[in-house]
Amino acid sequence: MKKEWTIAGIVEKFEANRDEVQAEQMAAYMKGHFTFIGIRSPLRKTLIREQFLTFALPKPEQLFKEVAKLYTLPEREYQYAAIALIEKMKKQLTVEDYDQLLQLIEAKSWWDTIDAIAPHFVGHIVKQDRPYGEKVMLEWSQSNNMWTNRSAILHQLKFKKETDVDLLFRIIQQHVDSKEFFIQKAIGWALREYAKTDAAIVKQFVEDTPLKPLSRREALKHIG
Repeated sequence: MKKEWTIAGIVEKFEANRDEVQAEQMAAYMKGHFTFIGIRSPLRKTLIREQFLTFALPKPEQLFKEVAKLYTLPEREYQYAAIALIEKMKKQLTVEDYDQLLQLIEAKSWWDTIDAIAPHFVGHIVKQDRPYGEKVMLEWSQSNNMWTNRSAILHQLKFKKETDVDLLFRIIQQHVDSKEFFIQKAIGWALREYAKTDAAIVKQFVEDTPLKPLSRREALKHIG
């Protein structure tokens, strides 16, 4: 029988594998925005897998309380563990969880967490109620928080044929003048990904829209 869930199991496993040399290298890669324990991705995934094998998952109503505990810990690996926990319980997410996900998007924000949360979790609940999801994403697109804007741009990244193209283009058009690197990059990424489904419409949109050079280059990278 599995033990009752506690993040203490993760903390114990991570601390037992602390590597100060790797921690410095990982912090440097992330431009010094975060401190690290020094656990590379393959080992981290193994340790988290062991956590799931040993401990029963928290109850759905406790999910974000446990996620919050991990997010309060200083090292970045704990935020990755929180995202892994949400992924494990992804089927439990509902449209009631937009606010919870938004809090994570706007906490300790950087591309590594946003690019997991937006396509995998936000996109998942948008599909549950597309009209309501569109309303929320348009609100996020108008946020003063750049990472919330990026999340709105990227939430359909994995939708393929289920992409609401009008919504995708509408959100992108709201940010074509942005000077933010991470917004320009997100626009190009979203368009490049949808081009795998419909290259012609993406090419036409790029031709008709005054995108920044970075966005345009990224969007057309595999189209020519």
